[in-house]
Amino acid sequence: MGKKARELVGEHADRIVELLNRALADEWLAYYQYWIGSKVVKGPMKSAVEAELVQHAADELRHADMLVMRILELGGTPVLTPKKWFELTNCGYEEPDNPFVKRILEQNIKGERCAIDVYNQIASYTRDVDPVTYNIAVQIMTDEMEHEEDLQSLLEDIENMKFLK
Repeated sequence: MGKKARELVGEHADRIVELLNRALADEWLAYYQYWIGSKVVKGPMKSAVEAELVQHAADELRHADMLVMRILELGGTPVLTPKKWFELTNCGYEEPDNPFVKRILEQNIKGERCAIDVYNQIASYTRDVDPVTYNIAVQIMTDEMEHEEDLQSLLEDIENMKFLK
């Protein structure tokens, strides 16, 4: 348990742990959505989309690790069961039941936009009370913005393919 970390954020510690656990649930669901999407995706530019999804899944797993470490530093307990992910999630989970590349990309863009909002809220809350969590939130938000841009670029490439005919 991180006694000094918890002491430094004072009365905000429990709320920060709550926010981080909700974000942790999002990261696990995003990891799985990317990972399973990379396995089932079909359509034009499948290989490029699959590679991007695999990379994003790895990033989401890294984000989950960062959040767990901070939760523990603050003396909190990270969410311990996948059942709780659906109760805590901010962004939800969209089953990739339509494996066409365009639909998979649209689902994940929506998830990234939600994640950007979540980390912006965490950064706003922690800006003046917890510089460590603030920096983590900004770092993850930056990654999520890059993810959105990567996915949007792939979607635009696929949509522009119809003009090549």
